Amino acid sequence: MPAPIATASPIAHAALLGLGAYRPRRVVPNAEIVDRIESSDEWIRTRSGITARRWAEPDETIVGMSVAASRDALAAAGLAADQIDAVVLATSSQMVLGPSAGAVVATELGMQDTPAYDISAGCAGFCYALGNAASLVRAGQARHVLVIGVERLSDLLDQTDRTCAFIFADGAGAVVVGPAEEEGIGPVAWGSDGSQTAAIKQDKDFQQYFAEVQEKGAEAERPYIRMNGQAVFRWAVTFLEKACRDALDKSGITADDLDAFVPHQANSRITDALIRTLGLPDTVAVARDIVETGNTSAASIPMAMEQLLRSGGAKPGDTALLLGFGAGLAYAGQVVRLPAIS
Repeated sequence: MPAPIATASPIAHAALLGLGAYRPRRVVPNAEIVDRIESSDEWIRTRSGITARRWAEPDETIVGMSVAASRDALAAAGLAADQIDAVVLATSSQMVLGPSAGAVVATELGMQDTPAYDISAGCAGFCYALGNAASLVRAGQARHVLVIGVERLSDLLDQTDRTCAFIFADGAGAVVVGPAEEEGIGPVAWGSDGSQTAAIKQDKDFQQYFAEVQEKGAEAERPYIRMNGQAVFRWAVTFLEKACRDALDKSGITADDLDAFVPHQANSRITDALIRTLGLPDTVAVARDIVETGNTSAASIPMAMEQLLRSGGAKPGDTALLLGFGAGLAYAGQVVRLPAIS
């Protein structure tokens, strides 16, 4: 008989142990961009809820912002970098195909020979990464996993595009996932619909762009992120109720059990519609980080969690529903116990 293959020792429960965030230094109010998109502060606030956003300076890189957020998450968890067994980084704005940003971040944090990889799932990326990390911990493949959501979406913006130049922004958030005596991360409810890729997408691939450069030289227009806001809004308000209820049902939690709701910070109107559809009690604290931070895609949920905790709207240990959704179109959500912040 062949020798038996050993298996990792599973762990029953996983939880968020610490949370950190990095917000770029540069604050960009609506007044700074309205002329370029022939708009107004009132129009932007009415359409999205945004009054300002953060855009990264040249030295505030994907790696640098991730490292800063991760150090805060490690401090909040009371762990050192050498206690991290894996790094999972979610982003859609890393401007190179390799190496993975996660691997570089791990090295910058002082980790040695630590597995690290990137996930690209748009605005659902952080919740996808969190689902991966919780599974690694429960399966015994890692004891502590660093999960990062980070974006520099300002690099992908056509700043004259009225449909999305005012929406997208930059930043990073990170959490440490590890073992717990009681469950702190519910089963993930997730999915995607590739038939709606046109709703949010890069408007041309790089092969097409390189061909245009050969033909037009400096006159070739680089790729940009484009969005059909109406299509995204229709999908969000009609489909995401099911995603939220699936996440609640999988966790054995009802809306009345929630202390907080942390949706992806896509649009205040989408958040309001979800609150009404789900019938959330007035006692549920709702993250509204979009007002001063904008839509930071994969960084949105950890940054919104951090803002909600730092403002006192929620506290560590509270029960929260997370829901990421966007490009793909993809979604993912979990019920969690909110972590500590440093």
